[in-house]
Amino acid sequence: MDRKLLNTNWIWLPDWTPEDAADARIVYFRKEFAVNDDSLSVERKIRISADSRYKLYVNGSFVQEGPQKALNLKEWYVDSADIAPYLVSGVNVAAVEVLRFAAGQNDSLYCSDSPCLYVEDAPGTDDALSGKSGWKCMLNHEIRIFGEEGRPAPIHAQEDVCATDFFSGWKLPWYDAAAWKDAAPKMILSISRSDAPYNLLPRSIPTMRHESRHFAEIMNGSKRFAVLINRDEPISIPPHTKEVVELSAGAEECGYLLYAFAGGSGARVSTLCAECYAYPQPAQPSPLGGTVPTQPQKGDRTDTVNGQLCGHTSHYTVAGYGTPLAPECYEPYWFRTFRFVRLEIETVNEPLTILRFSYRSTGYPLEMKTSFCVSEPTYAPIWDISVRTLARCMHETYVDCPFYEQLQYAMDTRSEILYTYAVSADDRLARQAMEAFRCSQRPDGLINADAPTVKSNVIPSFSIYYLLMVYDHMMYFGDKALVKRHLPAIDGILAFFDRNLAENGMVGKIGGPIMRHERWSFIDWSRKWDSGVPTVTQMGSGAITMESLLYLYGLQKVSALAAYADRIGLAEEYTRRAAALADAVCKSAFGCREGVRLVQDGPGLDEYSVHCQVFAVLTGLVDPTEGKEMLATTVGNPDLAQASVAFMFYLFRALEICGWYEKTNELWELWRKMLHDNLTTCVENDTDARSDCHAWGALMCYEIPAVILGVRPAAPGFEKAVIAPQMGALTKAAGDVATPKGMVHVEWTRTRENRCEVKYLLPEGMTAVQV
Repeated sequence: MDRKLLNTNWIWLPDWTPEDAADARIVYFRKEFAVNDDSLSVERKIRISADSRYKLYVNGSFVQEGPQKALNLKEWYVDSADIAPYLVSGVNVAAVEVLRFAAGQNDSLYCSDSPCLYVEDAPGTDDALSGKSGWKCMLNHEIRIFGEEGRPAPIHAQEDVCATDFFSGWKLPWYDAAAWKDAAPKMILSISRSDAPYNLLPRSIPTMRHESRHFAEIMNGSKRFAVLINRDEPISIPPHTKEVVELSAGAEECGYLLYAFAGGSGARVSTLCAECYAYPQPAQPSPLGGTVPTQPQKGDRTDTVNGQLCGHTSHYTVAGYGTPLAPECYEPYWFRTFRFVRLEIETVNEPLTILRFSYRSTGYPLEMKTSFCVSEPTYAPIWDISVRTLARCMHETYVDCPFYEQLQYAMDTRSEILYTYAVSADDRLARQAMEAFRCSQRPDGLINADAPTVKSNVIPSFSIYYLLMVYDHMMYFGDKALVKRHLPAIDGILAFFDRNLAENGMVGKIGGPIMRHERWSFIDWSRKWDSGVPTVTQMGSGAITMESLLYLYGLQKVSALAAYADRIGLAEEYTRRAAALADAVCKSAFGCREGVRLVQDGPGLDEYSVHCQVFAVLTGLVDPTEGKEMLATTVGNPDLAQASVAFMFYLFRALEICGWYEKTNELWELWRKMLHDNLTTCVENDTDARSDCHAWGALMCYEIPAVILGVRPAAPGFEKAVIAPQMGALTKAAGDVATPKGMVHVEWTRTRENRCEVKYLLPEGMTAVQV
């Protein structure tokens, strides 16, 4: 039997070693193929995937990247790529860069034990690009991928490159690949169709957008770089010269930096990417000995006089083979997040000509549909930084922050999903997120706090935010099959909390501060709490009332989910459990402060926070009148734990329910300060402002369409819409709001009698419930 008949379309290096597998490696693949004139007008598609990542080029032009991040180690994603627009008559070349991470090296990327590239021609074509034969490959030893400060990729995923002319032009047809190896196809008997990466699923989200951009201005350094960034005119740096320049993109960006050089053999180009100018602080002693870096202080993000750029640095040593007509080009494999970039260029014996330095912006192709105008002038710039923040935190998954972890956390993601619905009515990335969390479920019933991820990180409350995502999707899109798919996982989550009820009927101690308990009982980044965990976890029984309130809120929402899925008995069970839990909280966790009845942070403990009062309102433990009194007593009280940016969404909802929405105009001061400090995106929190771009802060993306214009679903699938504008401190507002049923136009004015006079126009098939 001819062994070639057993070849598959999965290929890899023939001499891959254990040493290669122990670290991140970049492997190049190329294949030449002929195309005649008659084929140029015909659609030409291939299927492509890789473990871990690929970038596809045809005749030197970038086509796309992928695959979509796997959600587990049983299934993998495969992409479809249309290469017809890049083909020419005669010889063509397909080139693929594959980045293979070692197991556990990248927190958000699963890696199987089978590194591979998969390429297959679409049915009906000539099979010219399928992986079974004809592909050449070569490991690139010139690139070292590393994590700064000992952190794993993608946190500080950097590159140190010492380039040579060996790979010059390797993506083009004229390149001589005689020294390359023949790629080795995997044999059909050596793969398992039930496991990753061989169990292939079609991509569920669109490919990422890619847009060419130039830097906007020079912040520090030689002004002669202006001709490079403004007009793409080359600049030359003499031999034995060190030159430093700091550039601004104009706003926070995610993108692939693009370099083009001529000459300059041995020149070293160091690139630091930063979110802002900040004020570095001395390192602090470590309890393990030595010192640890201290988070820089932040103020005016554009303070070039007193501030410094603090960020992540990569290095590129120029080979020197480039010419103006055939430049030496470099593009880091992983996208960078930056608002400012510091280039430090040091030449040796030859002058270096920089022909181009720009970037290709990337991210999820979010289509902004909602628009508005309101009477408060600061709301528009807050909207602008919020929209930009949301867009920068959307890639193949939602991410907490693009500058650091790039992980999809459940609490963050629930808010990001609602913001996405409100501005675009797009649920494709939301479906990915819900499936990622469902697949992360642990034996105890809880989900991982972030997903997809290769590491365990358990925050009990984050499981509730996952089920809220499913509830939100039901209300916006009405997909009963999706609800039924997630209900078993949701039931497992609720069962965990039910198993952990204490004798008083509330949730007992199930976690603690980070790294000091198997579960991290994070609630919010309040200044008064250790690692976001209420102080009461170290007092009394250690039980945290917020975990009971979140469980209660989850039971109430899942009762509606179960009823929608025709699981009436289950819905009734959840309703009974919710009633019993509400009764237990009322009996065990109410105290008094300043003559006002308040919910305690822990049952029987004289500790209070804004958070428990907010969820007392959201769960209906108190009526709106009493809820307003509770919020008035706690919000802004310096003696009590306050809500940070992360929790503001829920505080705003409680204020709305209590008829005190005008209070939010005062709370927007936190965002006005962001504008005052010259941010272009929303900070992670108002405590240490670690990240300058964190999408739970993009709250205005929800408040304008869903609350100020007042357009929200009143029945599953948006069959009915609530048109209930909240005037707050405004006198008028108007806008168009995206919904899955189409655009809703709303305009309103405040009358002399302080009433809201509303006009609206609905898409066909939608009815309105005006409140």
